Amino acid sequence: MTTAPPTVGSESPGDDVRFCILGPIRAWRAGAELPLGPRQQRLVLAALLARAGRPVSLTELVALLWEEDPPRSAANAVHRYVGVLRRLLEPGLPVRAAGRWLVRQGGGYLMRVGPNQLDLLAFRASLRRARAAVAAGNTQEAVIGFGAALEQWQGRCAADLDVLVGDHPLFATVEHEYVAAVTEAADAALRGATPPSVLPAVRQAAQRHPLDERLQARLMLLLASAGKQAEALLMYRQVSTVLREELGVEPGAELRAAHADVLSGRAEDSRPAQGTATTSDPAPRSGAAAGTRTGVVVPRAAAEPRNPSPVHPVPAQLPAELPCFTGRERAMEQALDLANEASGALPVLAIDGIPGVGKTAFAVRLAHRVAPRFTDGQLFADLGGFTSGKGPSDPGAVLYGFLEALGLPRWRIPSTTDSRAALFRSVLATRRVLVVLDNAHDAEQVRPLLPGAPQCMVVITSRGRLSAIAAAHGARLTGLDVLPSTEAIGCFLERAGVGHADADAGAVEEIVELCGRLPLALSLVAARVQGLPEQPLRRTAAELAAVREGLDGFDDDRGNDLRAVFSWSYRTLGPEAARIFRLLPSRRTAEFETGELAAAAGLPPRAATAALGELVRARLLTPVRDDRYGAHRLVIAYAAELAREAGQRSVPGVSRATARRTAEHAATAQPSALTVPEDPEASPRVAHRRADRVPAGQESGKHAVAAAHPGKGGVRIMTAA
Repeated sequence: MTTAPPTVGSESPGDDVRFCILGPIRAWRAGAELPLGPRQQRLVLAALLARAGRPVSLTELVALLWEEDPPRSAANAVHRYVGVLRRLLEPGLPVRAAGRWLVRQGGGYLMRVGPNQLDLLAFRASLRRARAAVAAGNTQEAVIGFGAALEQWQGRCAADLDVLVGDHPLFATVEHEYVAAVTEAADAALRGATPPSVLPAVRQAAQRHPLDERLQARLMLLLASAGKQAEALLMYRQVSTVLREELGVEPGAELRAAHADVLSGRAEDSRPAQGTATTSDPAPRSGAAAGTRTGVVVPRAAAEPRNPSPVHPVPAQLPAELPCFTGRERAMEQALDLANEASGALPVLAIDGIPGVGKTAFAVRLAHRVAPRFTDGQLFADLGGFTSGKGPSDPGAVLYGFLEALGLPRWRIPSTTDSRAALFRSVLATRRVLVVLDNAHDAEQVRPLLPGAPQCMVVITSRGRLSAIAAAHGARLTGLDVLPSTEAIGCFLERAGVGHADADAGAVEEIVELCGRLPLALSLVAARVQGLPEQPLRRTAAELAAVREGLDGFDDDRGNDLRAVFSWSYRTLGPEAARIFRLLPSRRTAEFETGELAAAAGLPPRAATAALGELVRARLLTPVRDDRYGAHRLVIAYAAELAREAGQRSVPGVSRATARRTAEHAATAQPSALTVPEDPEASPRVAHRRADRVPAGQESGKHAVAAAHPGKGGVRIMTAA
């Protein structure tokens, strides 16, 4: 094994650590190669390097190392691996010192590296210079830049970590950057009439990705331009066979056009005209041949004018956004930053939160803001993860609809989900499309629906946190909490059509707190206020307060009331989790501990832990800290209703109305735990409760706790930072 470190950039004093991830994972310090330890430890390092200067959360690392079945000691094991790696890189580092390279950030870790330390970043720097040369019309300089970028690659990303990494999307996204760079290098070489300079790299990439028709077309043109017409024609036959046997489809328009050019001899001894092309250029249009000039082939991506009118269908499936969307400025700003990133990886935003917190409204609002940059259309699907009806949508059926919307005839759509997913990725490989997947059930439902191309974007909403998508695809996780008091008041007034000057400020504040600052509850009450313009807001507040431990104040004629929305999560629970959920109101506490709930439900600890996991995944409970959970007051109110109904069914001869009145009377005889938490930053009355919060200095990725209304034993609302 070579012990000398690679040259990944210009040297500077003190840069004594080098890493390679474009091939086997390797590291050097002071010129000597480091022993990186067991496979899982190297996998942690590979994840940190694949993110290249961006943090990787502890949750993502755990999911990467153990997939769906991590041991209880998983977090401690990750910390140990990080500690060993840190000491390898900095042997003299004092215990608990921050360190220079591997640092703690948020709820995870980050490797501080630049182009001088990491081959992946050196590759990207050379790629940026090559693209700048293309834009300036300097083809020869571009070819040299692409060659310098591709020289960094010594195999697949983290190639020594076996099949898991080769197929794992966290590393596969880096491979997509390689494919895009090879494609652009081929375009530049064809324009500059220097096909031999990039032919080996294009040939290697085409062998790795036999179903990438755009890449295969470039290789055919390069072979013919280098005088290898027979090899190009043989290659077309082989690629066509693979497409038919594995996907059940015929070659697409771009591959057929390249074949026609090779047959006619237009690709041989080519001298293409100068042009600009980047991976963001529009896709080859279905049914159109590759552009030519003076009998010489020009790759379609280079020959087309920017933003031409597409000849294939451009779907525009986004629902209408709310006319009075308010708040969420910080979350929206972060989402727009993700959409603007040019990292070479597919941008994926996964939005999660409790029922009714406004995930769909936020996703649709974001989608409309970024839609103009996705010139080939926007796809939208309600995946039915938590709705009434037939249950979660089948990904294969969703893909069928997407492929039809993208213009594929039905006879070209394969019968299996895997084949449809592969075809979906192939179609989007040369298009700029926004995909919005609303109401996802879990990561397995989402995976087949993800494009592979970095010029696309995916926005997902789900009640559960899609950590597996973050680990596998580098998704950005955004948790939506209930609104702060100021935003909640603005949301209510905007939706109710009431001006700030005309509103009874005290009544509005009371309504907002009784709604628990939950956007769906606010919108339901606002709709009632709109329908009764003569009724004072003070009366609306009194009606909500009179309901106490119930949801009768949040009904909706369309069946979209809180009770229905919560029930969609409740119906996903097994019997033990459902029983624990109905017991929550009886605990009369702000937080719930596993042992107490296990004893109350008569379950062994292991079964109780599994049941609580179900409740967390359904977003009916939120972890506060180790072994403790909390819930929104309206979720607890729903649990109380279920408990009353269960009690009524167990007492023969007692009417439902009588049972309900009895339960409500009992509830008034003791302090209620179902109170609305106040905004801890807006109310001085909760200052004395701040000592109960998460300790200062705890990582931002942990759950913070909003203090309860004093004197009422209120349940806390957790915020996922």
